[in-house]
Amino acid sequence: MHWADVVAKELTSVKDEHLISAGISPTGFIHVGSLREAVTAEAVRKALADQGADVRMIYLIDSYDPLRRRYDFLPDRFEDEVGRPISDIPCPYGCHDTYAGHFIKPFMDSMGDLGIDCEIFWTHELYRRGEFADAIDASFQRHDRVLEILSTVTGRSMPEGFYPFSPLCPTCGRFSNGEVLGYEYPLVSYRCGCGEEGEADIRKGEGKLSWRLEWPAKWAIFGVSCEPFGKDHAAAGGSYDSGVRLVREVFDAEPPLPIPYEFIQLKGKGQMHKSTGSAVSGVDALRMTPASVFSYTITRVNPERHIDYDSELGILDMVDEYDRIERLYYEGGATDKEEDLVRAYELSQPHGPRDEMPMQIPYRHLVNVVQISKDFDDILETLRRTEDLGGISVNELKTLEERVECVRYWLNAFAPEKVKYSIAEEMPDVAVSEEEAAFLSRLREELQGCEWAGDAIHDTVYETAKESGLGAKKGFQALYRIFIERRNGPRMGYFLATLDRDFVLRRIAEAASA
Repeated sequence: MHWADVVAKELTSVKDEHLISAGISPTGFIHVGSLREAVTAEAVRKALADQGADVRMIYLIDSYDPLRRRYDFLPDRFEDEVGRPISDIPCPYGCHDTYAGHFIKPFMDSMGDLGIDCEIFWTHELYRRGEFADAIDASFQRHDRVLEILSTVTGRSMPEGFYPFSPLCPTCGRFSNGEVLGYEYPLVSYRCGCGEEGEADIRKGEGKLSWRLEWPAKWAIFGVSCEPFGKDHAAAGGSYDSGVRLVREVFDAEPPLPIPYEFIQLKGKGQMHKSTGSAVSGVDALRMTPASVFSYTITRVNPERHIDYDSELGILDMVDEYDRIERLYYEGGATDKEEDLVRAYELSQPHGPRDEMPMQIPYRHLVNVVQISKDFDDILETLRRTEDLGGISVNELKTLEERVECVRYWLNAFAPEKVKYSIAEEMPDVAVSEEEAAFLSRLREELQGCEWAGDAIHDTVYETAKESGLGAKKGFQALYRIFIERRNGPRMGYFLATLDRDFVLRRIAEAASA
């Protein structure tokens, strides 16, 4: 049984109404790994819906978090913004209303592409509407219990005068790093680190809870029944452990079923961080492959396992597997071990699987076709030489165009140099030996009567090179040199099949006579 169905079965054994929660703090660039939480939550939502549960999903944007430091990608002037809520900080590049809006907008667009069905909440708005007021009041009323729980769970003594609430100072615009002087509902009296003294009204969002209390407060406010989160929060003594006790003993609610997940690592570079601004972004991931392919790479793996994301050649392997499982979904024949992968395919479709299997044009083939074609019309003309495009529907045409754009993006931004090439419009200035010329002359004759298909061309080239005495390796190298001015390249037969037969024969004849 697929892991999402296992989670859904456990949840429905308790009750039939559920709320799935996920979220993010948009303090920097949103990397590809950050999408795992949203995709995982959506898989559980779909699995619950399939089991007949009444389920909805929320996504919380932690827009009231402070800017912890000036990250390297920020201008020097942002040194003055440290400590202020990111909902109140201007956009670093002047293209959005706020800092938070700048970094979350492309991420939210990505969630739309993935078909994630959720309601969005911004925490700065929740605070300012007074949604956290009862939780803040409870944390003050049960202050001793809060301190005991935090000390017991973390194994650390809380500092003298510690309160899990930071007033927002209107003078400096920062969350106070000074001290709380007293509390009488609804006002918190304080002295800010800037020297200002004042009172913060908890009903108006004039301050926020610390993370260890804010998280369980959200569970209580919304009635969350299940939530995926990074494995760091699930460590012994971590924020989930303290949250379980705080939500029960301070906020009088129950904790959600946890789904701790491993991180997505960039192959060869390790874990990614929002603060570095150097990782593959979620937007990049969804521009390199269609959304359903990326979603499949998440849902196919149990959340407890880490994922190595390879933005180079691994992209081709990723799409190859997706296409193979797609065929199994529509045609049947999956083994017992493959059934979970077929279910992952089903869960990964943004708007559910189509009634019929979509037309498949292999990604590796498109990588070649895109590089030898000028535009989409040219691509279609090229594909007609190697694929049956008869009766292609509007939806299939749209799917093909999406794949083409993804391939282009990958080639321009992430593909290794060894897969990139361009067709030499004129015969390159390369030396052709007598042995190579003899092979090319013979090959031209053989190709004239050859079926213009990848396998047939490949076998013809191989056998002709072998029989000529040149050998397959040198024969292939000679062809690569006269077409793309390299000594290696895509699989020869399928590469030549994408080109016009007359063009291929003219180029080979020209090289043979050089």
